[in-house]
Amino acid sequence: MRSLLTSTLLISIATGAVVPKDPGHGQGQNKKLNVQVGPRPYFLVEDMDEGPLKKKLQSCSEGPFKVSNFSISHRGAPLQFPEHTRESYSAARREGAGIIECDVAFTKDKKLVCRHAQCDLHTTTDILARPNLAAKCTTPFTPARNGTPAQAKCCTSDITLAEFKTLCGKMDGYNANGTTVAEYMAGTPPYRTDLYATCGTVMAHDEYLKLVDGWGLKFTPELKTPEVEMPFDGYTQEQYAQDLVNAYKKAGIKPERVFLQSFLPADIFYWIKNEPAFGQQAVYLDERVDTPEGYANATASIPDLAKKGVRILAPAFFALTKLDSNRNIVPSEYAIAAKKAGIKLIGWSFERSGFLKTGGGYYYDYVKEVINNDGDMYTVLHALAQQVGVMGMFSDWPATVTYYASCFGL
Repeated sequence: MRSLLTSTLLISIATGAVVPKDPGHGQGQNKKLNVQVGPRPYFLVEDMDEGPLKKKLQSCSEGPFKVSNFSISHRGAPLQFPEHTRESYSAARREGAGIIECDVAFTKDKKLVCRHAQCDLHTTTDILARPNLAAKCTTPFTPARNGTPAQAKCCTSDITLAEFKTLCGKMDGYNANGTTVAEYMAGTPPYRTDLYATCGTVMAHDEYLKLVDGWGLKFTPELKTPEVEMPFDGYTQEQYAQDLVNAYKKAGIKPERVFLQSFLPADIFYWIKNEPAFGQQAVYLDERVDTPEGYANATASIPDLAKKGVRILAPAFFALTKLDSNRNIVPSEYAIAAKKAGIKLIGWSFERSGFLKTGGGYYYDYVKEVINNDGDMYTVLHALAQQVGVMGMFSDWPATVTYYASCFGL
């Protein structure tokens, strides 16, 4: 491979070839992209119960498959690649995701990086295998002993950006029974794989920005709730929220290409008030729905959120559907209230439930009675797209959603 690359470079130099320049902010970079969905969507379709939806999806088997904003990359493509790494983002792009996510945390020197949580380095990177950095962790590794599970807690705020960039991304997971660092790190769930987890390239937020911009895609950065007391060494929550917006303004990215996210209402309201061009499509990630009481309160609060300028809500997708008296999947009270208030909806996160043979767990909670095989994923997605009318779906394997979106022209 190296010899071939060298030969190609020599030929280019000899013929005076010129490398094309980026036409500016990534526009047009996906026109020639050959979107590939791989075998998983076909596996899911074949696993579906017989009926019109299965026939429709089967009729789309040969594509064409296109980049779609309906297909939102959740942490890249972490079903098979280490999350929030260059390799994971590249896989998501190839699978047709039109919007790519970077969960944003900050380092000790207050630089923004892509991590799902501020304190997940012990499960998503190899930091524990690097003694000089492991020693800086908030909670150093303690092996399992006498029935007490192994423990560790390593945060982005424990290390500098330069130190963060030396880490390798790994598949998220840990073994609570580990008696050594190696055993603790070997905890990848059985429905994922370590095949591509050789050393994922971790990303600073600015690197993610440039990468996605070069592809001409849209951004959805999530401001992660800090796990350290704020202000952090003088760094306030407001400055944290502003720094995220400033990165896009500095890069000349148009606000309509950016879907800011946060679980904290205060962040959403801050952007609406102080950065309205970006705030008007900020996504309020609504975790209040996780309990019956919280679900009821969240549903009741939707009109008030609309009055305050919230235009997009994104709960876990179980909250957007329910079963009617005939066991048909229909829009939930929450989804109906959002539509009535003129608020758009996004669901999260497809391909995160593992095997669906026993109901699908958390993400299928309100329809679990009719979930009994992996193919039922498409039945639920169809209800979310056609009945609820979600504007997009986060997925750990964007190809699954891209296949559906291309088939239905979304």
